[in-house]
Amino acid sequence: MARLFSRKAVAVTVAVLGLTLAGGGIAAAQPTESNGAQPVAQQGQQQPPLTPESTRKAREALKQDAGTLATTVSFAVVASNGTLARGQDAVSVIKYGPGQYEVIFNRVVSRGAYVATIGEASDCCIPGGGEIAVAPRLSTPNAVFVQTRNYNGTASDRPFHLYVAG
Repeated sequence: MARLFSRKAVAVTVAVLGLTLAGGGIAAAQPTESNGAQPVAQQGQQQPPLTPESTRKAREALKQDAGTLATTVSFAVVASNGTLARGQDAVSVIKYGPGQYEVIFNRVVSRGAYVATIGEASDCCIPGGGEIAVAPRLSTPNAVFVQTRNYNGTASDRPFHLYVAG
């Protein structure tokens, strides 16, 4: 009786199949801005809930949008207490708690790219170490959520510079 597959071939096939399933994962289509979908909260995401003040400020800021391609680069320089020191298209900052900030712009920034760094709001000095993370603000297309931490990873008020392109 002829053998179709050797034991070695079966073992290799099973191993390849197992690795493919384990490493390949499952791909799912993400919502695009063209269908108007907003980002949704992911597991472990810790943005505070929207306040009526935040919603009001965001809507007012969008009314100021010039709507030109020349405004595709925006930035904000924010002090650790949540004060907007200077910026381009940035209209306000809301500080929610230790290291939690919402920066509101006068244009839609949800399709852009965000880059932030710990940095002093004044003209001098190098800031102490820390960490910073940015994300689109949930349900607010013209805002960015920024979270700062100290060098130990504990939420901490830190001054920062935020750059938005797109």
